[in-house]
Parts: sequence; structure tokens; C-alpha cells
Amino acid sequence: MVQAVIDIDEKTNRVLNIVKAKFGLKDKSQAINIVVNEYEQSFLEPELRPEYRTRLAKIMKGKHLSRSAFEKEVQ
Repeated sequence: MVQAVIDIDEKTNRVLNIVKAKFGLKDKSQAINIVVNEYEQSFLEPELRPEYRTRLAKIMKGKHLSRSAFEKEVQ
């Protein structure tokens, strides 16, 4: 576990208090962990997430058309 002293503004403090109350957490560090995990799942590039690699592996194993075959299918 890493410990850090951070400066946050009043609005951020209120948001962390809301997250803390909503999830019944003991301290703000747990609230920060929840917010960061949610951010990771929502906004980080998919290739950074392990579940994306699993999904990509399934896609790569599937049947694919070449560009010319695709153009023939579309026309």
C-alpha cells in the first residue's frame, strides 16, 4: 500500500464524501480507489484492460474476409 498526502479542492472533497457515504466506506482513500477504478473501466484505452485482450483474441480467431471479398459481398 502506498500512502500519500494530497491537496484537493472543496468540490472534490464533497464528491469524495458523497462516494464514501453512498458505498458505506470507512475513509476517503477507499472512495478514491472506487473513483479511480471506475475511471479506469470507463475511460482508459481498451488495450490496457485484460478483458479487452480476451475479447480481441476471440475476434482474431473468427472468420474474416479480405478487402476484395468484402467488396464483392457488399456489391
